[in-house]
Amino acid sequence: MSNIEDLLSAGQLEVLASLPEGKPVVMLNLLRFRDRAAYDDPGEACSGREAYRRYSEGSLRAISAVGGRVIFSGRAHASLIAPSDETWDQVFLVRYPSAAAFRTMLSMPEYQASVRHRAAALADSRLVPVTLYGE
Repeated sequence: MSNIEDLLSAGQLEVLASLPEGKPVVMLNLLRFRDRAAYDDPGEACSGREAYRRYSEGSLRAISAVGGRVIFSGRAHASLIAPSDETWDQVFLVRYPSAAAFRTMLSMPEYQASVRHRAAALADSRLVPVTLYGE
C-alpha cells in the first residue's frame, strides 16, 4: 500500500474531509474477532485476537507518532439497545489531536504494513469518528 486511498473508499475519505480541522477527534472502534485469523499463508495461522495483537504492534506506534492515544479499551457485553444479532468483542476509543493527524497515521508505512493483520483478525468492525458538539 502506498497511500490512504488504498485503505479507504471515496465515501470514507469524504467523511474524514468533513471533520472539523484542527480539533480533536475520537475514533470509536467496535471489534468482532474471527475464531481463526484469515491469512493466506498457513504458517501465520493464529486466532483473530492474536492477529489483532499483531496489527496493534504497528498501529499503536503509528498512533503515538501522530500524537494520538488510546483513552479507553474494554470487553464488550451484550447490547442493551441494538439489533439482537449485533455483538462485539472489544470496544476502544482512540483520541487524535485532529483529523489531519488520523490521516497522517493512515499514510505511514508502518501503519499500512500492519493493516493486513487487522483484515485477517476481524469478522466485523465499526470505526466511528466522534467530535465535540459545536466543533
